[in-house]
Amino acid sequence: MLKTNEGAFFTGTYRNLFKEYGYSNEEINTRVEDTWNELFGENEETKIYFEVGNDLGYMMDTGNTDVRTEGMSYGMMMAVQLDKKDVFDRLWNWTMKYMYMTEGENTGYFAWSCATDGTKNSYGPAPDGEEYFALALLFASHRWGDSVEEPFNYSTQAKELLKIVIHKGEDGVGYPMWNPENKLIKFIPNCEYSDPSYHLPHFYELFSLWSYPEDQAFWKEAAAASREYLKIACHPETGLAPEYAHYDGTPNDERGFGHFFSDSYRVAANIGLDYEWFRGNEWEIENANKIQAFFADKDPEDYRRYTIAGEPFEEKSLHPVGLLATNAMASLAANGPFSESTVIQFWNTPVRTGVRRYYDNCLYLFALLALSGKFKIWMPK
Repeated sequence: MLKTNEGAFFTGTYRNLFKEYGYSNEEINTRVEDTWNELFGENEETKIYFEVGNDLGYMMDTGNTDVRTEGMSYGMMMAVQLDKKDVFDRLWNWTMKYMYMTEGENTGYFAWSCATDGTKNSYGPAPDGEEYFALALLFASHRWGDSVEEPFNYSTQAKELLKIVIHKGEDGVGYPMWNPENKLIKFIPNCEYSDPSYHLPHFYELFSLWSYPEDQAFWKEAAAASREYLKIACHPETGLAPEYAHYDGTPNDERGFGHFFSDSYRVAANIGLDYEWFRGNEWEIENANKIQAFFADKDPEDYRRYTIAGEPFEEKSLHPVGLLATNAMASLAANGPFSESTVIQFWNTPVRTGVRRYYDNCLYLFALLALSGKFKIWMPK
C-alpha cells in the first residue's frame, strides 16, 4: 500500500543523505561530476564509455569486452539525470543502429549483447535493459522534449517499447517480457521464472502514467505485484535475494543462480529508490535494515557468494564495490543502526579500476546520484 502524498514523487523533495551525514554541497556536487568524468571521460583506468564517429557511443562491459543493453540503458539513465544530452543521444543512436532487432521472434526487442563493432553476439533480449530504456526515454522527453526525427522522438519510442514488452506473442509470434497473468517480469521472454533484481515497481508506477492509455492498468498492477514478489523472494532473516527465483519466490538454482551473487546486489538499490520515490511499503524499511545488518561485520575485500540464508561460499564477490554501493543506496529506506556508516563507507570508497570495473562503477554512479538527491523523477512540462 502506497503512503499517499509521501515520497519524492508526491513532494518533489529528494533526500540528500550525504548532506544529512555532514558533507557539503560543494563536496557532493564535485564528487558527482568527478565520478561522471571518471566513467565517461578519458581516464583509461576508469572509463566505460566510448564514442564512435560524430553521433554514436557505447558503454563497454570491460570484464567481457562487449556492449550490453544493461549498460547502454544505464548510461542513458545516468546521462538524462545529469543533463548530458549528447551522450544520451549517442548511446540511443548506437542502441537503435546495432541492438534493435527487426526480424525473428524477438522483433522489436534489443539484442542483449553486441561486440564493440556492433555485431550481435546474441539475438535474445534481457528485460532489464528494456525497462531502463523505456524510463530513460520518458525522462528525456520530459527534460529535453521530443524531436520529430527518429529515433529521438523519445516518448513515442518509449510507449511503443512498453507496448511490445507486454503484448508480444498475442499474435502467436514471440513472447512477452512480463507474465500476463501474474504481472511479473521474466528473466528472459521465453522462460517462466524471474530475476528479483529486475523488479522496479517505482518504474512501473511511472509507466502506469505515461504509457499508452490501454496499457496503464497493467503497469499499475505490475508495480503492486513486484512489491509483493520481493517480499517472498528475499530471505526473511538476512533480506538477501537469489539471482533467479521462481514465481513463488523460491530460489531457482537450475543453472547455479539460486544464490546471492552479482545480479542480486541490485535488489537493495531498487528497494531504496522505490521507497524514496513512492514510499513503496514498510517492508522495504525492514528489508533494507536486514541487508545492511548482514554486511555490517564484513569487509568488502572478503565479500562472497552467499546462500540467501547467509551461508558463505569460498567464491569471492566479482563486484565488491558494486555491492557496497547498492547496500549504501538501501539507506534511502533503512532506518537501522548501520544506515549512516554504510553511506560513509561508500563515500570513502573510490570507483573501481581494472577489467571488472564496468558493473561496479555503474552501480556506484547510481548510488552516488540517489544518495545525493540527484536520481530524480523528470515530470512532463
